[in-house]
Amino acid sequence: MKKTLPIILIVLAATFGFVTKDRLRTIPNESFSSGEILKYKVHYGPITAAEAVINVAPTIQYVNGRPCYSATVYGKTTSSFDLFIRIRDTWQSYIDTAAIVPHRSFRNIEEGDYRKRETVDFNHFKNTALVEKKKKHKDKETSNYKIPDNVQDVVSGFYYLRTINYDNMRIGEKVNVQGFFDEETFNMEVTYKGKEVVSTKAGDIKAIKLTPKMPNNDMFKGENSIVVYLSDDKNKIPVMIQAEMFVGSVKVNLYEYKNLKHKITLAKN
Repeated sequence: MKKTLPIILIVLAATFGFVTKDRLRTIPNESFSSGEILKYKVHYGPITAAEAVINVAPTIQYVNGRPCYSATVYGKTTSSFDLFIRIRDTWQSYIDTAAIVPHRSFRNIEEGDYRKRETVDFNHFKNTALVEKKKKHKDKETSNYKIPDNVQDVVSGFYYLRTINYDNMRIGEKVNVQGFFDEETFNMEVTYKGKEVVSTKAGDIKAIKLTPKMPNNDMFKGENSIVVYLSDDKNKIPVMIQAEMFVGSVKVNLYEYKNLKHKITLAKN
């Protein structure tokens, strides 16, 4: 009996361990689905410097045997701004349709002469992220990192924020999002700031105001340098983003939307 007891305990521990690791959370999502397209103008001060498109592919993709939304953010500078710096950036995330976590993310960065390609494969059962990256004129590098439960990449993090019910939140209440970016994990604290009407190129829209607390970086000026406005309706699409950067103020303004899951709520005149 003394010899068999440890073996039984090991088997039980292993069995229950596998059951736990085989399960991902389930997040109710009534805000977005396949086929959604959002288009934005990016203003650098008074100048329209770039355009951005955020879309969810019309078909469900499978990664790690799980159904995923394929969400892509594509940004490019305008032809006139190309004279200063030419930007062609693509960010893509394969987001679990039930757990709203990324299984794979992809970045292709082209900014002036700078080039970077990066793929991250997330294993939420083992809590690891495998990063494969290649910079211009350099060999491909591969590294493995430990990640916390339900970690988000940059793209999937925005979609996760769209699943949250803000109706009963108090101003100043916070949402914590675990993130993984540039081979580092961080805790992004998002503060609910209430509701406003914002003027966009798509019309005046009732919006939810959020301020994510940014980690120290070389791009954004201070912890509260970004303000995100989500439409105050069932879609919760990003309608405007304002950012204070070290190089100046940037505003991302919605001008067109297609295939939303629900009718958008415009402010009455």
